[in-house]
Amino acid sequence: MRGLSPSENRIVDHLKGRQSAMAADVVDWAQVNSGSRNLAGLAAMHGLIADRLAPIADTVTSRKPDAVTTLSDKGEEIAVPHGANLLARKREGANRRLILTGHMDTVFPPEHPFQSSRLTDSNTLNGPGTADMKGGLLVMIEALDALEQAGTIPGLGWDVVVNADEEVSSLGSASLLREIARQAQIGITFEPSVTPQGTLASARRGSGNFIAAIAGRAAHAGRAPQDGRNAVVAAADLAIRLDAMKREIPGLSVNVARVSGGGANNVVPDKAALGWNMRPLDPEAQHKAQHGIAAAIAAVETSHEVSIRMSGHFARPPKPFDAPHEALFGLVRDTGADLGLHIDWQPSGGVCDGNNIAAENVVVVDTMGVRGGAIHTADEFLLIDSLSERAALAALTILRIAEGRLDPIFAQKGATHV
Repeated sequence: MRGLSPSENRIVDHLKGRQSAMAADVVDWAQVNSGSRNLAGLAAMHGLIADRLAPIADTVTSRKPDAVTTLSDKGEEIAVPHGANLLARKREGANRRLILTGHMDTVFPPEHPFQSSRLTDSNTLNGPGTADMKGGLLVMIEALDALEQAGTIPGLGWDVVVNADEEVSSLGSASLLREIARQAQIGITFEPSVTPQGTLASARRGSGNFIAAIAGRAAHAGRAPQDGRNAVVAAADLAIRLDAMKREIPGLSVNVARVSGGGANNVVPDKAALGWNMRPLDPEAQHKAQHGIAAAIAAVETSHEVSIRMSGHFARPPKPFDAPHEALFGLVRDTGADLGLHIDWQPSGGVCDGNNIAAENVVVVDTMGVRGGAIHTADEFLLIDSLSERAALAALTILRIAEGRLDPIFAQKGATHV
């Protein structure tokens, strides 16, 4: 531990003084339903976030989402709407750059009963998106605001990407994330910590979501069953083959999540659909899974005389934990120690935009948001004291990056220290 400098102490004191205002903002933001498919709610959140970033960024712009399609259960390609994404930039000419990311969407649609916040004790706020990740967005904004007010990072450029579709795989924001990540050397994402104690996620598995639409042939189940090609049976066969891959490919998890199709008992079903998720531990497992999917589909098409149309891909590649990542995490740990915090990390089977950012050769820590838990459930909670705590951790980590503590990472990508 090196202890805190006078300027660092001033930043910490400032953020502690912002604790109550931050808590009030979380409550206000949690009241805005911004489920991933609620375009009106996402637009409202977009405006609130833009208003907070405008005073400290050089530019704040809205980016239209990429076009995204999927397959209906009948195999028809359909468009999937997404909200607009937000990009805020500071010192765009600086070649030493950070990408900071968060998401405005939650998993709770407007019809979900979980729509409001309440205190369960003096330090615990239960509410939709409080931890994942409206609290994290405020941590990010307050940290940047404190640094810019103090004038302590004049040579460091930063870009904030707040997307509208992280909870549904970031398909509409994928190109924006790649574009901005390619210009950065280090990234910070403000997902909530892995545990309420503040543990960070180190390595992450990758993830892919897939849908297969199976087209068979209808027939009378009594008079001419031999003329039918049963799409439901073919879907079941495909499900079994896909599930078996988790035993055949080391480091791969498979979840067959949905099967639909069929109708009356006296009709051979000609339509069925299958949805599944795969999570590879490393690129080799992902490569094998891609080949395994293709082989399973080909085998089912041949043996059942059906046709299969598939949508989906591995949208988030595995995220490594290599030496540059150890250096970044070590800086976060040491900064935490100077703040009286114990910072540790562990691998995670979950995925986030940190996967996408790391895939662009950016060294990223992606759980710098609030401490809390029970995310994606009606028991989701935020530990209120972690708002100023994690804002201070983020601010001082960024300050120390600007001071040169991680210059070898910048040098690896040709960025000079001005």
